[in-house]
Amino acid sequence: MNRTLYTLLFHLGLPLVAVRLWLRSRKAPAYAKRIGERFAFGLPALQPGGIWVHAVSVGESIAAAPMIRELLKSYPQLPITITCMTPTGSERIKVMFADEPRIQHCYLPYDLPWAAGRFLDKARPVLGVIMETELWPNHIHQCAKRGIPVALANARLSERSARGYARFAKLTQPMLAEMSLIAVQTETEAQRFRQLGARPECVQVTGSIKFDLNIDRQLLERAAQLRGQWQATARPVWIAASTHEGEDEIVLAAHRQVLAVHSDALLILVPRHPERFDRVHELCQGLNTVRRSTGAPVNAEHSVLLGDTMGELLFLYALADSAFVGGSLVPTGGHNLLEPAALSKPVICGPHLFNFLEIAAMMRDAGALVEIDDASGLAVAVQRLIELPQDAQRMGAAGLVVMKANQGALQRLLSALAQLLRVPL
Repeated sequence: MNRTLYTLLFHLGLPLVAVRLWLRSRKAPAYAKRIGERFAFGLPALQPGGIWVHAVSVGESIAAAPMIRELLKSYPQLPITITCMTPTGSERIKVMFADEPRIQHCYLPYDLPWAAGRFLDKARPVLGVIMETELWPNHIHQCAKRGIPVALANARLSERSARGYARFAKLTQPMLAEMSLIAVQTETEAQRFRQLGARPECVQVTGSIKFDLNIDRQLLERAAQLRGQWQATARPVWIAASTHEGEDEIVLAAHRQVLAVHSDALLILVPRHPERFDRVHELCQGLNTVRRSTGAPVNAEHSVLLGDTMGELLFLYALADSAFVGGSLVPTGGHNLLEPAALSKPVICGPHLFNFLEIAAMMRDAGALVEIDDASGLAVAVQRLIELPQDAQRMGAAGLVVMKANQGALQRLLSALAQLLRVPL
């Protein structure tokens, strides 16, 4: 399939796109708003001539934030347009950069040539930066037609994804060849991009910018203060973060097993998607649960805190003694293991880690990661960390060492982007 056929199929599939938006809006009403932006109609006023950064949703927006802040400092004359695809990502971008007048934001239009062209003609960026592996053939081609260099930053490419791209070589190869920089996390991924058609001179191994996460001491102080207010300083607290459908039941079953031995244990349960908050709350029936969004304090009778707010994940991690990272007990590929590691928390996960194989291997080798397969295994891991605080402390310290040993990717990425901008940092 080449780009012409891809574009034709995309147009033919627009009714399905509309149905998908409608279905999503039933659970998350924000999907029914700003639909025009998804076709490059009704875009907000955009100051042209800056840097365009695309981060598909919340996770990519958070990962991109340190890079964006450094770009703001390094290029004070340039506006930065941040695009995303989801309402939750949009809200997170607005919150993170509420006080920055040079940040402008809208949804990225769908990957249709006329929509991509309309967006680019309005924004007129001097550089496009796409986070991780959100590849859109028409957007990239429209940039190439206008002489706009495009960089893929913090790029990931699993073996499974590479096989998928390889099946559409006539579409993938020209797209990758039009990119000016592919900044990948590992040499293994670099080789996969080269084999798919990326120009070798454009592929650089910069590492993962997620290692460059810096923790604000005020966050740690606020977390310690809140646990004190809860009178939970000595109470065992664990978190299950970024859980997906099918995982919450496993986590809650594990928590019931933990409660059978440690009746005062508190679980902080944070579903990945906000449209699932109410459903997960229903699953918590039988356990005394308080919703974070209510602002109500946690007391000794509560055994579950449902993290049904946005933008607080790091803070909720800081409240816990140990952390299970979701998306790993179901075949989603896992989520960011480095956020709890940066807070010196021992990390637990399931077997599905294909999005973070190298990072998981580093943490496993360092003794900072425990892998489990089911509710019983999760309960045993949490209970062991409660009963052996020295082991928990050692795991947390080992994870932090892995973090610090691999930092520097952000500066390498910024240097590579500077070469495309032809402006020295």
